[in-house]
Amino acid sequence: MAALSCHFYHTKCKNYSFVKRNYVSCSVQPSPSNIKVVINGAAKEIGRAAVIAVTKARGMEVAGAVDSHLIGEDIGMVCDMEEALEIPIIHDLSMVLGSISQSKATGVVVDFTDPSTVYDNVKQATAFGMKSVVYVPRIKYDTVTALSAFCDKASMGCLVAPTLSIGSILLQQAAISASFHFKNVEIVESKANATDLPSSDAVQIANNLSNLGQIYNREDLSTDVLARGQVLGEDGVRVHSLVLPGLPSSTTVYFSGPGEIFSLKHDITNVQCLMPGLILAIRKVVRLKNLVYGLEKFL
Repeated sequence: MAALSCHFYHTKCKNYSFVKRNYVSCSVQPSPSNIKVVINGAAKEIGRAAVIAVTKARGMEVAGAVDSHLIGEDIGMVCDMEEALEIPIIHDLSMVLGSISQSKATGVVVDFTDPSTVYDNVKQATAFGMKSVVYVPRIKYDTVTALSAFCDKASMGCLVAPTLSIGSILLQQAAISASFHFKNVEIVESKANATDLPSSDAVQIANNLSNLGQIYNREDLSTDVLARGQVLGEDGVRVHSLVLPGLPSSTTVYFSGPGEIFSLKHDITNVQCLMPGLILAIRKVVRLKNLVYGLEKFL
């Protein structure tokens, strides 16, 4: 719990026509038990949203902001918060980790960087006794395997989350349940702009539907026609990616059986959808002593 401190002041404003008055100033003092959170990739859209979410969450506080952009600027001001957090954006992750480790507080590094830097970032966090939450789309399987071995050896917790969207996870779980009852399935996604296609969410759904003992779309005769979409995995799951400016980010999984169509849809309106999952991930990772892949393990 945070400690509340109150002080009484007697003030007079020289440059304004306000009368003298007594007022009470109350401030919430961070509890020593608060989780110290470092946002790596803080200047990104998702990083800025994470700073605001962590600041509002109980039992945790932003303790550092790392990025290669906007170096030296206060992260609170970068996030358009009402007041500065007095936390400048720093490019050196180890410098931030060193200052936190001296306080011997529970620390978590949230990594929004790049697949090529994740392994080194987690190693640095571990060296300073801090856990890691990794949300880096397109992280390679070999990197996850290497991180898992490293975390096991160091007895240090790390959560690698292919998605932080709880809605997306629920869609995936529902799709897995449906896959045992339907023999035909296709995934259709829409995006406002093209980055990596298929998206990481579509790839994750296709992977989850694979290796369940079901071969889908056996009667599909247009396997080699490009307009039929891309086949992911070995079980015949197709993904169609629609990209048009102004489209909401959406994923729909269509199943069909004799005389019926069953569809599951998830829409994302903005990056805020990832914040409840992020806060959950931070709370859970502090208790881990190994690597866990997938936020769904905690739902």
